[in-house]
Amino acid sequence: MIEALAKEMLSTSDFITDTNIETIYIGGGTPSLLTQEDLQIIFESIKQKFSVALDAEITIEANPDDINETILTQWKTFGINRLSLGLQSFNAAELIWMNRAHSAAQSQKSIQLIKEAGFSNFSVDIIYGSPLQTNDDLKRNLEIIAKANIPHISCYALTVENGTVLNKLIKENNAEDIDTEKQAEQFHLLLDYLGKHGYEQYEISNFSKKGYRSKHNSSYWQGKAYFGFGPSAHSYNGVNKRKWNISNNSLYIQSLEKNMIPFEEETLTPEQQLNEYVMTALRTIEGISLEKIETEFGKENVSRILLSAEKYITAGKMISQSISLLLTPHGKFFADGIAADLFC
Repeated sequence: MIEALAKEMLSTSDFITDTNIETIYIGGGTPSLLTQEDLQIIFESIKQKFSVALDAEITIEANPDDINETILTQWKTFGINRLSLGLQSFNAAELIWMNRAHSAAQSQKSIQLIKEAGFSNFSVDIIYGSPLQTNDDLKRNLEIIAKANIPHISCYALTVENGTVLNKLIKENNAEDIDTEKQAEQFHLLLDYLGKHGYEQYEISNFSKKGYRSKHNSSYWQGKAYFGFGPSAHSYNGVNKRKWNISNNSLYIQSLEKNMIPFEEETLTPEQQLNEYVMTALRTIEGISLEKIETEFGKENVSRILLSAEKYITAGKMISQSISLLLTPHGKFFADGIAADLFC
């Protein structure tokens, strides 16, 4: 896999002409299991093909049970300066219910080790809205985060995907289904608690202390170009073309062995480009720029979107602010549905 990944990076065409890299994100699966030799190959390939900014944000995803002093030291030697930690919860019963490999004690210990290793920039993932989680459980999770002064938090409502064990258990009445009213209540609890403790909700699921927004994720929401390497990885040219690799690991490796990159590609229509902008911008603290829409997509789309937004403004789910449309705290829980209603 590592050889195939390196070959893909070195074989990249001119899909994106600007090869100056501002952020690197090593994610998907469990990249914290990569050996020092694996990382050496990856970073050498990146530097051979691309120009990496001196102040680039370089993130790796990790699980609490992977964290130790040795691996943290190794990561720093490669220039990794940000961690994304899949905590999910500090509650032991919840972790067992979610079938997580780490314990609540490991979660707390991993944060301590990260700080001792000198990583000032790191993020933790938290899940809310599980059938097992009470409001007090969520508050305890947030209290630990605030007390530890963790600079960035990604908070996700538990969702049930088709084909998962949880979905099967729910259908067979062997597990409790998701309570959307409770999820909405806990979402507002999150907003209130984190807001009072100095966290800015700069995107619906992401909260940060001042100066600690994720530069990498922000680039997606801002519509910047990006390269993606590996199975299922997506790339975007920043204008109207997107491509994505085959998801099957074996076929991906076999294709690269034959010097072929197994991908599909699409060209976005102006309508698709506008819809994607609406979908991503609406999730951010800056909201939808009507000026940008007028410049890039025409006045008629501004008029159409404002007309569609009227009912949400009246209902207190959106506000019109200068040349922007933004979601209110109440509206943020309905972001996907509102965005779809504003589409072409």
